[in-house]
Amino acid sequence: MNRYGIDIWGKRYFEIDNGKVIVNHKSKPAIIDIVKKVREKGLSGPLLMRFPHLVQKQISFLYDTFSKVQKEFDYKGSFNAVFPLKVNQYPGFVKNLVKLGKRYNYGLEAGSKPELILAMTYNNIGAPITVNGFKDNEMIVLGFLAAKMGHNITLTIEGINELESIVENVKNFDGIVPNIGLRIRLHSSGIGIWAKSGGINSKFGLTSSELISAIEILKKNSLLSSFKMIHFHIGSQIEDIAPLKKALREAGNIFAELKKMGAKNLTSINLGGGLAVEYSQNEDSYHKNYSLEEYANDVVYLLQDIAKRKNVDEPDIFIESGRYIAAPHAVLIAPVLELFSKEYTQKLLRLKEKNPPLVSELYDLYKDMNKKNALEFLHDSLDHMESLLTLFDLGYIDLEDRSNTEILVNLIIEKAIKLLKDKNHKELLSIQDRVQEKYLLNFSLFQSLPDNWGLKQNFPVMPLSKLDEANKRSASLWDITCDSDGEISFDIKNPLFLHDVNLEEEDYFLAFFLVGAYQETMGMRHNLFAHPTEVSIEISEDSFDIDNIVESNNILQILNEIGYSKNEVINIINEKIENSLKEKKEIEMTKDMVEIFLKDNGYLKTDIIQPDFFKENK
Repeated sequence: MNRYGIDIWGKRYFEIDNGKVIVNHKSKPAIIDIVKKVREKGLSGPLLMRFPHLVQKQISFLYDTFSKVQKEFDYKGSFNAVFPLKVNQYPGFVKNLVKLGKRYNYGLEAGSKPELILAMTYNNIGAPITVNGFKDNEMIVLGFLAAKMGHNITLTIEGINELESIVENVKNFDGIVPNIGLRIRLHSSGIGIWAKSGGINSKFGLTSSELISAIEILKKNSLLSSFKMIHFHIGSQIEDIAPLKKALREAGNIFAELKKMGAKNLTSINLGGGLAVEYSQNEDSYHKNYSLEEYANDVVYLLQDIAKRKNVDEPDIFIESGRYIAAPHAVLIAPVLELFSKEYTQKLLRLKEKNPPLVSELYDLYKDMNKKNALEFLHDSLDHMESLLTLFDLGYIDLEDRSNTEILVNLIIEKAIKLLKDKNHKELLSIQDRVQEKYLLNFSLFQSLPDNWGLKQNFPVMPLSKLDEANKRSASLWDITCDSDGEISFDIKNPLFLHDVNLEEEDYFLAFFLVGAYQETMGMRHNLFAHPTEVSIEISEDSFDIDNIVESNNILQILNEIGYSKNEVINIINEKIENSLKEKKEIEMTKDMVEIFLKDNGYLKTDIIQPDFFKENK
């Protein structure tokens, strides 16, 4: 049985039972059964499924791990965490996050004015809010207003001009001042795609000389007591622990030096985000080289060691690891619409009474192939194909001969793979892409998995059912956009094998896991495909409930969102219908049909419009 790496990335949150993927919680429902219930409500197309209990588990594990390590080291500082809203701002996630994190005083991080408004609206009073990124005076005023509302807010300064804006606003708020943080620009940097988040040439942070200037400004304006935090960030998805340890040493020493310069109320070091998620489905290609416990051990030990050597208090620890919290909770379900291998079946051969000699030889190779000669015959067939394609280009064979060549070579490759399935032939794996099945999925890669397209980020993918059956098809996945980049190609280093299914007789669904971070907020309206229908699943001891259904936007809503007037679209279409048709009944039927389509979403439907539909509209 192919487990699709679920033991690597699944964290025991998902398991396989009786050939189905199940949610390993309470009544342990099969995801395919949840999908069927959702579809019974008339909801088709792609589906984003949220599991709030997994958000709870991630938050609890994060806080409990740090609490355990702090006790072991007798660490005097506190542990705090905030969720960066840029990772997922959708209400179906954020509202649950705030509710589930309340017992831990879990907070929010904002990097823009809209995100700050969200934090001011939904964050629990007393739970921390940190504000990062470049700020204008309006955003800083919002920070003062949040403090006035009673929020525990820290404005992290990215440049001296922001600090000067804070100084100017103090006199307008009767002594109410938000906490002030300074983002430090480290020499240490991360590795991988996001390495440029750290290092001396990074986009954000104050240099050593700017830090000294900031302290002088704070002293001069009697604001040094409001300086509570330093912040650094060396990148998202930090897969190697070594760069973090180096950055911690640098930041810990800067913290101690600032304390000695008179920053007595400086109590916190914010490590930023970066806590990695394991996306690999392959034991030979793990993405990260540390556990959460090792991460916590290194953070606590290094900061404690520096504090002791520098004779300062151990700092409170803040982290902003959003990917770690959000990624596991969401699963994208995409129905398979079509398989494209049917053109290479034996029944489609059009052999003549007299075929070109090489075509006849290909047919003989196919008939006579056995386990002993399979590899030799495979090589011969590939040579024959190259020769026959050359003959076609030169005009010596016709299109029917070329079709027979393609079909026979594919049949030979398939037969060789079946005959040698127990052999460890690397050559066979490398040739799988010659007979790969193309699975057309009813979703948009650009809308729902933008990191796969933009960053080549692999997400664990597997079928929801038939997991106790043989999966022999090397698979590439196609989305429904009219863009050649909308494809997840077969990769011999990370091969995906799926089932040969008859879609006229049964549904077949693929699930993409760990998609709860960034994918929703960065999804594009390429071809004007909207966010999938989303649901939250609450699992009890004996069943499950489908809550918070948010249907995918219909076509009129999508057009309205990008600036078209709904009424204008309807009026222009209706006018064109009236001008092109004569009979009143036909005009009204056509208008009604168009209106039905405009009020539906843009994803593909597998059902055919029945004659009754036309009769009812006549």
